[in-house]
Amino acid sequence: MIDDASRVLSAERSSARLHVRSTDSNGAFLVWSASPGSEAAVEAAAAYAQIAEALSRLGLRIVQERIFGSLSVEAAIEAARQEALGSRGILADGPRSYIEGRPVWGEGFAGVLMRAAAGHEVRTIREDGIARGHIWQTDGARYLILQDVQAPSSCPCGDDTPPGQVRCAIERADRILRMNGAGYRDTVRTWFYVSNILGWYDRFNESRNAEYGEFGLMPSTGGKHALPASTGIGAGLAGGIACSLDLLAVTPVVGAVGPVVSRIANPRQQEAFRYGSAFSRCTIVRGPRENLIEVSGTAAIDEHGRSLWPGDVRGQARCTLEKTASLLERIGASLHDITAASIFLKHGDDAEAVREVLAEMGMERLPAVWVEADVCREELQFEIDAEAVVPRHSIDNAH
Repeated sequence: MIDDASRVLSAERSSARLHVRSTDSNGAFLVWSASPGSEAAVEAAAAYAQIAEALSRLGLRIVQERIFGSLSVEAAIEAARQEALGSRGILADGPRSYIEGRPVWGEGFAGVLMRAAAGHEVRTIREDGIARGHIWQTDGARYLILQDVQAPSSCPCGDDTPPGQVRCAIERADRILRMNGAGYRDTVRTWFYVSNILGWYDRFNESRNAEYGEFGLMPSTGGKHALPASTGIGAGLAGGIACSLDLLAVTPVVGAVGPVVSRIANPRQQEAFRYGSAFSRCTIVRGPRENLIEVSGTAAIDEHGRSLWPGDVRGQARCTLEKTASLLERIGASLHDITAASIFLKHGDDAEAVREVLAEMGMERLPAVWVEADVCREELQFEIDAEAVVPRHSIDNAH
């Protein structure tokens, strides 16, 4: 695997940096975290110019793209994106998720998280002629990513309440996956972006739990389950949409050995499904050359499901990162293996305090986009989610 330092590219007119982590399976993760106070159109132009250069140089195609910024600058960012990618002949009309994850300094462009794969392997997933995601295969596995899946404008179930929209979005995702040789049971990771999350998170969980129960994903009496890793975070969504869903599903290639998917518990945190939230703390997709680790949105929650360090963002950040490190260590990885992350802060003014905690832990170069967003509990001020890639032997040796 190409080391992190060799893939950190400096921006020309910005103090921000593009982090590019190439993988052994002919792919890459790209992270751009915007500079404080930067003008959205200028910052987006710089970001996508470098992203386009990196994709062109590596011969890769975008398969997942999550853009974080204020809704007020979405059009400006999209214009800069189209121009920069189009100028390098890179397809710019694929599906993407625009999430109101405001930058920690207020209004503007916060950054972009992107995954790319070898261009000749990728095809676009369409629903009624509209691009909804991408599919590609590598190392005996088929990877399917769906983006910005929402309930249809007219829910088939006839329930357009927020909980009804959750169920319709999940069912829609399952239909799209089935049209492409997979199903929701093959999902290893989800990202739910939820409007007004603090106002109805319990009902969100009830709807998701009900759908997952129908899919057979919920824990059996023996405690085993097939729940994906997940992020569920507050976000502003245009048009009164209650939630938007991105997901990653993995299936074996016909005739190949295929990947092995494992769900990993964190001994320092209670399993989320035990307090009513249907996700696993971590999933691992074990391939022949490397392992993809999907770490769910993680906050300062203890072994009994209780929130820790109320009112102390430094304490919550340190606690969360230590628990995340403990989870990664038990599977042969570390915080330094993180290829892409999102940092969510209830109050943007707390960013400097959290950066100091990261520095104390030697994580100043963490490739992450920082956004201001509500976490799922009123008292929680900090959350992080992450993806990591490590050589296959690291996890094998850990067991």
